[in-house]
Amino acid sequence: MNRAEMLEQFASRYIWWKTPAEALERPERIMAQVMDIGDYSDVQLLTQVVPESELKEVLLHAEAGQLSPRSWHYWHYRLGLAQPDQVPPLPVRKFA
Repeated sequence: MNRAEMLEQFASRYIWWKTPAEALERPERIMAQVMDIGDYSDVQLLTQVVPESELKEVLLHAEAGQLSPRSWHYWHYRLGLAQPDQVPPLPVRKFA
């Protein structure tokens, strides 16, 4: 499966509140959703198709509330972005 097919499949499954076309406007949002709530096979597919450098960018630019604490820690460890007990805090929403 290529990247476009994978993202389209994930868009309808993981961004259910938008049409696939709307969801595909923000592929990083689709990837973040799979990184947070994806099942094992979808996470495996994501990591096979998307370069690790891009997954790191998704994580580094995640918005507040996109990832659960568990997913946040898991991906920091899996992608080598943090050592044990040194995971950065989750993103927070800032109000002006």
